[in-house]
Amino acid sequence: MGKAELVYDAKAILAEGPVWDDRENLLYWIDIHGKVIHIYNPETTEDTVIETASKVGTITLTEDGRLAAAMEDGFYLIDTASGERSFIADPEKDVPDNRFNDGKADPAGRFIAGTMHAEGQGETGALYSLDGDGQFEQLISGVGISNGLAWNEAGTIFYYIDTPTQQVAAYDYDLESGSISGRKTVIEVPEEDGHPDGMTIDAEGMLWIAHYNGSRVSRWNPETGEKLEEIELPVSQVTCCTFGGPDLDELYITTGRENLEGGQLAEQPLAGAIFKVKTNTKGRKTFRYKYSRENR
Repeated sequence: MGKAELVYDAKAILAEGPVWDDRENLLYWIDIHGKVIHIYNPETTEDTVIETASKVGTITLTEDGRLAAAMEDGFYLIDTASGERSFIADPEKDVPDNRFNDGKADPAGRFIAGTMHAEGQGETGALYSLDGDGQFEQLISGVGISNGLAWNEAGTIFYYIDTPTQQVAAYDYDLESGSISGRKTVIEVPEEDGHPDGMTIDAEGMLWIAHYNGSRVSRWNPETGEKLEEIELPVSQVTCCTFGGPDLDELYITTGRENLEGGQLAEQPLAGAIFKVKTNTKGRKTFRYKYSRENR
């Protein structure tokens, strides 16, 4: 496996949520505190910005070419050409101190996204499932910082990170109904290695985890709980990763520079940049949210 190479020196405050569009060969990512969505073209190195006016916690592709986003105040659809937002639902309209964080579409086309306290205090967050009709249900409550998500190839196991637990949990997943059950811990991340943040899965079923304040991405076997390898990065705040490239064998990694000050930034000038690593494995195509309410 190659070393991490710089893709784009974005100097983002908190770059997160990278999503690879295999149809257009584009990398989408967000800067949560910068309140923007980025669309990066690796072939031309052009980066297009969509301003969102409020913090965007996560985005996912849709079947019709728009983006679905989980914002500070709920779920939206976003037109990538105009930036126009269309409101879908807000599961936490009565919890004003929370904001959405990480999320993804599941293999059946639901949008799964979780929340956290805006200042990272307590366990006020939850994980929600949004179906194609714009109806939502809560899957998990009492969450500290809702983060990484992944599904096994069959869609029968859902992997999930609540960052303060330092764990990856596995749930039985009913793809037809979207319900989850039977939580068990499959990976324990040592605190000295940083905090488990965003996550993706490769074609072999191994999990790749970004370590916030850990300067690395690690690859794990969820069947055994064993760490297989890791990639070191020249920055501390490693936030998320996803497979991209024409062959889905390039791991794109987002990073942040939140609250880093003069001396720290001098030591890690590339904090907030986007990196890429050529891997010896491949990822899977990004699932897309199937929004159907408008067609009814």
